[in-house]
Amino acid sequence: MRAVVVEQWGGPEKLVEREVERPEPGLNEVLVRVHAAGVNPVDWKTRASGALIAWGDVPVVGWDVSGTVEAVGPGVGIFRPGDEVFGMPHFPRQAGAYAEYVVAPARHLAPKPASLTHVEAAALPLAGLTAWQALVDTAGVRPGDRVLVHAAAGGVGHLAVQIAKALGAYVIGTASAAKHELVRELGADEMIDYRAARFEEAVADVDVVLDGLGGETAERSMKVLRPGGRLITLPGPDDVPAAPEGVSAAWVMVEPDHLGLRELAALVESGRLRPVVDTVLPLAEAAKAHTIGERGRTTGKIVLTVD
Repeated sequence: MRAVVVEQWGGPEKLVEREVERPEPGLNEVLVRVHAAGVNPVDWKTRASGALIAWGDVPVVGWDVSGTVEAVGPGVGIFRPGDEVFGMPHFPRQAGAYAEYVVAPARHLAPKPASLTHVEAAALPLAGLTAWQALVDTAGVRPGDRVLVHAAAGGVGHLAVQIAKALGAYVIGTASAAKHELVRELGADEMIDYRAARFEEAVADVDVVLDGLGGETAERSMKVLRPGGRLITLPGPDDVPAAPEGVSAAWVMVEPDHLGLRELAALVESGRLRPVVDTVLPLAEAAKAHTIGERGRTTGKIVLTVD
């Protein structure tokens, strides 16, 4: 099968399309024919250094997949060949989504929302589960909470805005002014242009901050929390600031989640969640996709088509 592999850790030019052996499903696994693969920051960060990931013999990049079940292994009862599925298998182990076929534990996937194309569905799993697990499982957002989402037009951010709104929160987003209209359309009640104002001077009494930037943004975010407020940061454990008395801070690392995927699909089907796709490229142009992503200016997600 065709797959994009990392021949040597480094820049986007190290991504090369190769013929590799097609995997076979084992116990409780399914073989998925990939139609589209989402591109995420973790893809290019691991491509650059190989850090944190347990790579296989042939390092194939990517985690977000949407496709069709081709075959099922022994013990699988929830899918049959022909079912359309989406998910984020194995993370943080290698999944190999930049390929024609992927093998995944059946419960690392869920039925693809019927209203989404494969391209749209491939944009949803990793970023959507990150937002869901941060806001629902960790922060416990409730109706009426004031939620501040940094980088609200980004891959995780634009989905977090919609999820927080679906939970009944008052949503504040930070983004460049050119992206405010889109984020408001997605549900934000209030927008802050981070280039024109310091967010900690523009907003206060926040219950939950979702920080996808880390560094000084995480530190400054502590100033806007009300007593009992919670900061959830995503880049890494080193980006969790010391929390003053009365507030808390935590790091969330996304994990495969069958039930979470079903919750995201239900929000999609109810019209309360839609992934925004910034750029669509063929599998052979994975290096270009990484180059675009590393500029940090995309709105929503980048997706590779594999058909």
